[in-house]
Amino acid sequence: MAVTRIYVSGHRGMVGSAICRQLEKIDGVEVITRTHSELDLTCQAEVEKFFLDERPDQVYLAAAKVGGIEANNNYPADFIFENLMIQINVINSAHKYGTQKLLFLGSSCIYPRNAKQPIQESSLLTGILEPTNEPYAVAKIAGIKMCESYNRQFGRDYRSVMPTNLYGPNDNFHPKNSHVVPALIRRFHEAKISGESKVVAWGSGTPMREFLHVNDMAEASIHIMNLEENIYIDSTEPMLSHINIGTGVDCTIKELTETIARVVGYEGEIEWDITKPDGTPRKLMDVSRLERLGWHHSISLESGLRMTYEWFCNNQDKYRG
Repeated sequence: MAVTRIYVSGHRGMVGSAICRQLEKIDGVEVITRTHSELDLTCQAEVEKFFLDERPDQVYLAAAKVGGIEANNNYPADFIFENLMIQINVINSAHKYGTQKLLFLGSSCIYPRNAKQPIQESSLLTGILEPTNEPYAVAKIAGIKMCESYNRQFGRDYRSVMPTNLYGPNDNFHPKNSHVVPALIRRFHEAKISGESKVVAWGSGTPMREFLHVNDMAEASIHIMNLEENIYIDSTEPMLSHINIGTGVDCTIKELTETIARVVGYEGEIEWDITKPDGTPRKLMDVSRLERLGWHHSISLESGLRMTYEWFCNNQDKYRG
């Protein structure tokens, strides 16, 4: 049986590691990875040499510079430069050295800040982006357009997926730089251990958000990558080819917070600091295109949070300090 050689960039990150776990279950697949010290994806010469030597059959482009609002505000040049360089080098080298199939992983932040809910793929480039992460979003939009351009000009099969808010194993639980799910898991865990009677949460709790477990994200990505090319082409458009990945279900931040407190076993009071900002009232992905292509999420929010908290408890030494 022929072996399919698949390069997963960003394999130590939350998404890349989940894709690797799923691929390793498939017979006839050889997963290729490189650490940052082994391969600097922002260096064109290094990336070209890697593709010249390895010649992977497929690429999952999961590597990216990511961060929360504070990091995006403080380092906008880093975010646009590093992400553009990674994408330019990987996508162009994949093409130059004969990789026919590539999956680019983006982010729901590509959509306008005031996009109609739920957000359809056709909302791309129809309005102003959220200013706090505009440089990152612009880089991700460029990645989508690179894939589409190489498809149109060279007949490549380069696809793009845009996930909603992700959580799960290998998430960032840093006390200052993490997103809402890992931040709340750590906060409630530490409050439980120290016996705190109250945890303060930001805002009113009324904004609505959608969350997808990273294992579901990995499964959906592999599903999209393995679709027959004619099915993918018939379900998309040459210049609107990306596919949303999510659950199609959202909840309030208050519901999320109370669920995490229950999962962690924190029994104290939750106080809402309404002087803090709420952010966008709602951000929900339209996943009808994905579901028509035969994929639906399988991990419920509470079940996924329980798995994530168990992982955190087993790996929290990484996050001390």
